Amino acid sequence: MRPRLLGRSVVNLVVGVSVLYTLLPVLWLVLAAGKDRDALFRSDLLSAGGFSFVRNVKDLFAMDDGLYARWYGNSLLYAVLGATLGALISVACGYAFDKYRFPHKEKLFGLVLAAVMVPQTVLALPLYLLASGTGLVNTFWAVFIPVLFNPFGVYLGRIFSQGYVPDEVLEAARVDGAGELTAYVRVALRMLGPGLVTVFLFQLTTIWNNFFLPMVMLSDQDLYPVSLGLYAWNSAASVSPEYYPVVIMGSLLAVIPLILAFALLQRFWKSGLTAGAVK
Repeated sequence: MRPRLLGRSVVNLVVGVSVLYTLLPVLWLVLAAGKDRDALFRSDLLSAGGFSFVRNVKDLFAMDDGLYARWYGNSLLYAVLGATLGALISVACGYAFDKYRFPHKEKLFGLVLAAVMVPQTVLALPLYLLASGTGLVNTFWAVFIPVLFNPFGVYLGRIFSQGYVPDEVLEAARVDGAGELTAYVRVALRMLGPGLVTVFLFQLTTIWNNFFLPMVMLSDQDLYPVSLGLYAWNSAASVSPEYYPVVIMGSLLAVIPLILAFALLQRFWKSGLTAGAVK
């Protein structure tokens, strides 16, 4: 009993430290977002003085003629639309890898798995050269098009297809006269709902936190996402300290869409993560 109790205590201790490591920065962000500039430079975030949450929100959306609202809208457009289309593309590709036979299928899928291990920063320069050659640099499409294709999403799409879509159901749909596209849209895609939501959430998080690609592609501040815009303000804060409160408040508001997405869709992605776990 003692070794078992010691093991549980160690596990609980590790979990507790991990939770604190994750939540303490968030707690600091919540407390600091409600402080004015003078209170931020003092070590009294827990005190009641210097509290100006509402004023910080107003200053945030008034700074630089309301540029933060533009950045926020850009991020929502990049992330929500990109994650939706990207999830549909990834799941469709994964379904094709699972259900169809074609030459060199496994070799091509091996290339997809190899692409998962390539860091996105490595691809930034080739993507910039491609965008430059097609005249897309410093446009919406330079950031939007690359995020539509996610090798990890294709891998998940194949796993979900194997776990959720029985071959017998597709055969029954074909016997009833359904074509391949009809069988996918009306039969398979409905079964792949949890997997589609899971891939969507992964895509949403990745695109919302995307920083390096927009920094390479964009020079027009009106096209910046929130991540790059806050970085620009934070760089300017060393010269103009009035940016510090709005950067912190902007960072707090920037995490709200991800929290809402995971909270509202958790029923789907929890079930989606278990796809293929039990045969």
